[in-house]
Amino acid sequence: MATIGTGFTLLLGGARSGKSDLAVKLGESWDGDVIVAATAEAGDDDMARRIARHRSERPSRWGVVEAPLLGAHEIVDLDPGAFVIIDCITLLVSNLMHADKTETQIDEHASVLSHALVSRTAPTIVISNEVGLGVHPSSELGRQYRDVLGRYNRRLAERAQTALFVAAGRVTPLETLDTTW
Repeated sequence: MATIGTGFTLLLGGARSGKSDLAVKLGESWDGDVIVAATAEAGDDDMARRIARHRSERPSRWGVVEAPLLGAHEIVDLDPGAFVIIDCITLLVSNLMHADKTETQIDEHASVLSHALVSRTAPTIVISNEVGLGVHPSSELGRQYRDVLGRYNRRLAERAQTALFVAAGRVTPLETLDTTW
């Protein structure tokens, strides 16, 4: 398996692929403090249950920052020596879209956030869903969301020290294609 070092690691995969489980295992192996930056909001009963399940699956001693619109300033304000898990970009992008941010503003958000993530010295795990592998969305909003999230994920992957694809609890490193001939 790829090693996790300083800088940030992007975990991409589908729903229930094991991304959050892997992040928890990595956090548990860290000797220092662990902070989870959570972007989910309990807008309905199902989401409240999902949030509760995630909370129950991680150690209670870990710090939590509720950040539905997670920005670079919140990353900079975190303990620089803490292991950070951002769960997840999927909901962050949805929240930004619901906050009426334009695609250009969301792309800028990705750029600024990725810059802040690169500046961290302790490991940071960034979780996001890969939604472009599924069924073509039937609505315009669904297609826009898929495209915006795909671009956000690409922006993060460009800056990440490590990018991993998680499927069925297994991990595959994502490599940059060398286009020089």
